[in-house]
Amino acid sequence: MDNLLKLLKQNARLSNEQLGIMLGITEDEVAKKIKEYEDKGVIMGYSTILNDELCSTDNVTALIELKVTPAADSGFDDVARKIMSYDEVESVVLMSGGFDLSVTVTASSLKSVAEFVAQRLAKIDGVISTATHFVLKTYKDKGISVNMEDKDERGLVSP
Repeated sequence: MDNLLKLLKQNARLSNEQLGIMLGITEDEVAKKIKEYEDKGVIMGYSTILNDELCSTDNVTALIELKVTPAADSGFDDVARKIMSYDEVESVVLMSGGFDLSVTVTASSLKSVAEFVAQRLAKIDGVISTATHFVLKTYKDKGISVNMEDKDERGLVSP
């Protein structure tokens, strides 16, 4: 990954001027490179990392592991496409290990997640089993520490 992409991944709000200074190139060169990356699909979008504890939402996030029977002609792709089409789904990844797909879902309640798993995921052709894990607290997201107060490690000094 080149340095421009690394910087954008850390902080997509840096201006082209700031990026140019950091990279030793002009603002126009930065804009041109970013446009090329967007056109090629390397940069697919920009997002914001939120501290859910400070937002006024009571949403629930779940990580759902799926065992899937791959289709003869498309492998896991058709099942993944079907799962991706649901609004509650934030991400779908193919993984190695005991499960085939990992699905991240955000919903309004534990019950909503349970209904999503039972009435949508479990009914998809090829889905053999599911395992649902609820997120209790997020410590780091996309390389950014969240919900962690700076701890004073200096200790108490007595007179």
